[in-house]
Amino acid sequence: MINFKEIIAKEIAKSVNIDEKELESYIEIPKDTNNGDYAFPCFRLAKELKKAPPMIANDIKNNIKIDEDLIEKVEVIGGYLNFYIHQEQMVKEVLQEIAKQEEYGKSEIGKGKNIVIDYSAPNIAKPFHIGHLRSTVIGGALYNIYQYLGYHTIGINHLGDYGTQFGKLIEGYKLWGKEYNVEEDPINELTKIYIRINQLCKEDENVLEQCRMNFKLLEDGDSYCTTIWEKFRNLSLKEFQRVYDLLGSKFDSWNGEAFYSDKMPEVIEILEKTGKLVESQGAKIIDLEDKGINTPCIIQKSNGSTTYATRDLAAILYRARTYDFDKALYVVSYEQTLHFKQVFEVAKLLGIDEKYTNGLQHVLFGMVSLPTGKMSTREGNIVKLEELLKEAIARAKEIIEEKNPDLENKDEVAKKVGVGAVIFNDLSNSRIKDEIFDWNQILNFQGETGPYIQYTYVRTKSVLEKAGYIPKIEEITFKKLLDESSKNTIKLLYNFENTLIQVTQKEEPSILSRYLIELAKAFSNFYNENKILTEDRDVQNARIYLTYAVGNVLKTGAKLLGIEMPNKM
Repeated sequence: MINFKEIIAKEIAKSVNIDEKELESYIEIPKDTNNGDYAFPCFRLAKELKKAPPMIANDIKNNIKIDEDLIEKVEVIGGYLNFYIHQEQMVKEVLQEIAKQEEYGKSEIGKGKNIVIDYSAPNIAKPFHIGHLRSTVIGGALYNIYQYLGYHTIGINHLGDYGTQFGKLIEGYKLWGKEYNVEEDPINELTKIYIRINQLCKEDENVLEQCRMNFKLLEDGDSYCTTIWEKFRNLSLKEFQRVYDLLGSKFDSWNGEAFYSDKMPEVIEILEKTGKLVESQGAKIIDLEDKGINTPCIIQKSNGSTTYATRDLAAILYRARTYDFDKALYVVSYEQTLHFKQVFEVAKLLGIDEKYTNGLQHVLFGMVSLPTGKMSTREGNIVKLEELLKEAIARAKEIIEEKNPDLENKDEVAKKVGVGAVIFNDLSNSRIKDEIFDWNQILNFQGETGPYIQYTYVRTKSVLEKAGYIPKIEEITFKKLLDESSKNTIKLLYNFENTLIQVTQKEEPSILSRYLIELAKAFSNFYNENKILTEDRDVQNARIYLTYAVGNVLKTGAKLLGIEMPNKM
């Protein structure tokens, strides 16, 4: 498909002698369509060219040569150079591309590049709660979008299946295991043990010390501790899988922290050889003050057991060797910002290629809290994700029963709408923002929500069903789609691939979520302002094809976010 930005940047580059890729990155899409389809801000060049922006804009306008079949006109507005694309050409480009490309917007720009995405990562033997939802759906959306753009993507569920909490659980199970039906209801029963042992640890320092010793025994391969740990892990994974099935989440690797237990000695050995690993109060640490990080990175505790940092360093070493990654994304809350700053800095001492350490990125996101405050497994105040999803499905079913009681496959539609509402709610805002969990908000089926996008898609399906056919691209008269609402819709369709690229540039799925809302709104305007099934066959063909194109992109975009579309609602 024609890249109008690239064409504009090439022409400007000839006039100002600046790299065209840099110029292309400056080009904006004006919010007001009266200001053209693309705008080049000449303020960016004022310092270098030592001229006022309006003068630069006029100079460029007078010097560039434009293809009038592609660009109708160029205007100077203030310090901006505004470009107006030939609208019939835009319509033709978009619809022809959709006609020949089964998966519109798909590309090979990532061909030959490997992306590792570490996401979800719930803790074994703890409830899978809404705090884990963000990592799961943000990581899943990034996985899908990178893959769609041609990258070889590896999704890793780095399970929290190691650490001192297992020493606590082992101790609690030793003390009270017979009182709890762990086989029947593993997560809930283990949570009760965990809360109880934590309380005892607060009261008795000796118990806490025994818990720490249990973890050291687990690291050393003690058969009793290992057997209990394996039992907890297997039971937990069965529980987690029910949630993943509801969300449609899939992973290429389930290697959790425990996978790296035999790989940590090499990390310690490499770090010792650098001379940077020093002893402090019996522990082994790396001092990072010279890197602007005041807190040292603890590699080994005073009792000889390892830390999250040691395991993450072993994982970096393993992933670099195994996956030869260009980027390794860690979709983890901002609470772990210091941890990843430390780990990424220490990773530079592992002797791996700079390509790998440069590719490490913490994709941080805001926390989810209850209106009453922060959630805590230790304190027992959490909302379980499975319960949330089931409640969302139940509420969706109630709305369907009320509005369309004769709908076929009500349970299937309710699942798609309920789960879609939860996923979209999480992905519709910037990932950096904190979220206060609110049942009423998350399950609101009005306004800019997942169900609104699904409803718009269903409307496109209904139009096509009434028409009874989808015309061939050769039957489309492109100039029949030059009214304002059609043009706005076409422009959005044109920007679909670029929207996906922006998501990967900023690791921000909400860019796609907002795009889908805008496309759904644009189609609603088009639908309200134009009679689609009409006596004029040329007009009808064009409008039916545009309806088909919108449905295609809405479905594809939603699927990339992890949301399924119902055919009827």
